[in-house]
Parts: sequence; C-alpha cells; structure tokens
Amino acid sequence: MGNTGPAELLAIWEAGLAHHGPGRALLLHRAARPEAAADELLSLPVGEREADLYALRRALFGERMQIRAECGACGEAMEFDLDARALGVRPGAQDGPLRVEEGEWTVEFRLPTVADLEAAARAVAEAGGPLGANGNVGVDSGVDANGNVGAGVGAGVGVGANGNVDAASDSYGNEAEREPTAAARARRALIARCIVSVHRSGRPVPADRLPAAELPEPVQRRLAEAAERADPAADVTLSVACPECGEATRAELDIASYLWAELDHWARDLLLDVHLLATAYGWSEPQILALSPLRRRYYLELCADG
Repeated sequence: MGNTGPAELLAIWEAGLAHHGPGRALLLHRAARPEAAADELLSLPVGEREADLYALRRALFGERMQIRAECGACGEAMEFDLDARALGVRPGAQDGPLRVEEGEWTVEFRLPTVADLEAAARAVAEAGGPLGANGNVGVDSGVDANGNVGAGVGAGVGVGANGNVDAASDSYGNEAEREPTAAARARRALIARCIVSVHRSGRPVPADRLPAAELPEPVQRRLAEAAERADPAADVTLSVACPECGEATRAELDIASYLWAELDHWARDLLLDVHLLATAYGWSEPQILALSPLRRRYYLELCADG
C-alpha cells in the first residue's frame, strides 16, 4: 500500500477536495499503487482497480463496512455490516478477447478499463445523462452537499458514498421501445470502445458499422453478463432482504465513493484533533501527526479533563 501514514493521507484528502469522482478515485488508486503511473492505472480493468481500493480500505479502516440502505418496496431504513474480505476479487488473466454468440451475432471484446469507464461516463454526461460520483453513469444519481449519492444502475455502473447504498433498479428491459436510459447509453458507449470484432451470420461487420446501438439488446445484455463474469469486482451488487416487508432490494456499491467518504470523515476528525492539541500544547501539525492514535487520544482526554 506504500506510505499511507496520517500526513500522506491528509495530503491525498486535500488534493481530492479539488476534484470530483474520477479524480478522487485516481488519487485513491495512486495511494494503493504508488509505484504505478497514471496511464498505467487508467489502463487496468475496472475490477483490478476496485480490488486495489478494497485492499486499501481494509488496510486503512479494517474489514467491516457499515452499510445503510433503504428498502425499495416499503422505504424501511436498513443497516448492516459487510465483510470487505469477500469483496474485490481480481479478474483472472484473459487469454485473448472474450467471445459472445447470440443468434446470428458473434462478438469479441475486451474487458473495459478505467479509462473506458470514464470516457463512457463523459459521453453520456455530454448527452445529458447524470454523472455519478466515480465518473460512472447512474440513473437519478448525484452527489449532494453531504456526500450522499443516489441509486446507480446498469452494467458495471453503480454509485454509493458515505456508507449509504441506495436501491438500484434493473436497467434491462424493452429499451428498443422507449428512449434509452442513461445506463443503457453508458453500456452502449462501453461496448463501442471495447469491441474487437463483430460477425453477423458468419460475415464480418466493417468497423464503420459497429456502433453499439446497432447490436440487438439481447446481444448487448450477453456482453454485459460476460464482462461481469470475467471481472466480478467491477460491479458489486448487493441483495438485501428487508426485515420489515421481506422484499429484496438490489444495491450497487461503489468502493471509490465509499472509501472517499470515509477518508473525508477521518481527515476532518483528525484536523479537529490537531487544532485542539495545538491550542493546548503549542505543538506543530507534524509533531501531532507523529504521535500514535492512542497517544493522541490520551492527550485529548487530558485536555477534556481540564
């Protein structure tokens, strides 16, 4: 994880205040892989980044994640703990492109990278779709002043922050019969970037005839499902049974947004500790940060005792 002491984490947090979701995710990923260049990090499969961020989260804040969700059926507030050790499975090595056959279509494609995800998000945002906190595209999603994020849906597209995971609805359906959702447009943008080759009835489709919108919805869905199987950490979807009504709520967890919210809370608490100890003892920030958390807490208790 590199050097992730208090001073370094505060520097990451301070730099992240000037960015939004994608920039913050990159800063966190650099903390997880300090030896890697930005281009290298952007070229990794999405699940590889998520696995790195889960590992960083475990190193910084432990294995238990506190989750809050709202039942999609009755609105009941739900709270539960999640074991982070079971999350962040790294994608296996791929021997060539993935292959999907559906009806008359045969499509080969590669796993989406972090750069692909961000480019697809930008494309949909420019077309008027909502942009999630991590550079992902959500439906009715957005970050408010408190860092809370709404529901995210779609293949590999989900958001969550501040320990909250809101209900996510299924993006699949008869999209040919209605205006495509933001999640559907995001999926198409990802597919367009990741397609290696397309054959229809055994005949290759020229490159200028490969817009993802021309692929039938069942083919697009099979592509999303194949990518999810090959890179499961790219889209962590929870199914939570409501203790009140018994209905299951699907929720997608974005580790970058969740981890940023935790880091933000930790940094603000630490700066308050620095302020109190500097006021009481006249110590500098580096001197205070050099103390162990236990010793800082002990000195704070002495200050409180008067």
